[in-house]
Order: sequence, then structure tokens, then C-alpha cells
Amino acid sequence: MINLSINGEAKQFSTPLSVTNLIEILGYTGKRIALERNGEIVPRSTYATVQLADGDKLEVVVAVGGG
Repeated sequence: MINLSINGEAKQFSTPLSVTNLIEILGYTGKRIALERNGEIVPRSTYATVQLADGDKLEVVVAVGGG
């Protein structure tokens, strides 16, 4: 079981996840997002290779267009 804090909300997952997997589960695929893991920005180019660990604290920000 992996316990993550996502935008301050505790979530549990039964299998190991990459950042890409998490984005798919959360429904952010195709959206412009920024993701911070334990206080560090995760570069988009590493989403598929970065494995999330039990206890990680994530902040996900969705870019909103407008004017």
C-alpha cells in the first residue's frame, strides 16, 4: 500500500505508481499541470520514470487559461 498526500489530501494506492500513472488516475492526462514532489518540481520529461514512494507529499497545479 502506498500512502500519498496530494494537495493536502491523503490517498492510498495498492500498487507502485509513476508520476505518469498518477496523472492518468487523477484525470489530468492532456492537461497542462505542474507537479511538485516533496518540495521539488518534477520535470515533465521524467514523469514516466519517477516512481512515487510511500509518504510522498505532492502538489498538483492545473494551468488555467484566460485573460
